[in-house]
Amino acid sequence: MDITWGLTVRDLVHADLASCGWAGSAVHLDGVARQLERARGGAVDYLAVCGTTGVVLAKGGVDYEATPGAGTLWQLAVRPAVQSRGIGTFLVGAAEARIRDRGLLRAELSVEESNPRARALYERLGYVAYDRRPDGWDVQAPDGSIRRHETVCVVLWKDLARRPSEG
Repeated sequence: MDITWGLTVRDLVHADLASCGWAGSAVHLDGVARQLERARGGAVDYLAVCGTTGVVLAKGGVDYEATPGAGTLWQLAVRPAVQSRGIGTFLVGAAEARIRDRGLLRAELSVEESNPRARALYERLGYVAYDRRPDGWDVQAPDGSIRRHETVCVVLWKDLARRPSEG
C-alpha cells in the first residue's frame, strides 16, 4: 500500500536524532550528527521524510563533495514498520530534486552486493550499475562493542537531465 500522499520532506535536524534509533546504533546516529554539521556548511543535504504527524519515517543524505559534478546519496533508511509503501521512492525523488536544485545532473549511490532488494529499487528508479568497490564502516553490537563491517558495494548512477517521461 502506497502511503506517499501524506508525506513531506524537510531537512533533518539534531532534535530528530533521538527518535531515529530505528535507523542505526548510537555510533551511526553520532555519524549522522556530524553530517548535520557538514550540512550547515552546504557540503551535504540531510533529509527527513515525515508523515502527517511529523514523525520521521525515512532519512538520507546527499553529499556534494564525494564525487565531483554529482550528488551522492547515502545513509538512506526507511523505518522498518513502513517499508515497501513508497517512502523510499519518495525519499530518493526528494534527494534528486535537491541535486537538480544545485544545478547538478548526475546522482550516484552505492548499495551492498548483499542487498538485492535495495538494488532492485534503485534500478527501478533508473539507476545503472557501473562499478564495484570495497567499503566499510563501524557498527555497534548490542553489547556496545564496535567492529568494522567490511563489504563490497555496487555503485550506480542516474542521469537527472532525463525526466521520467523521457524513458
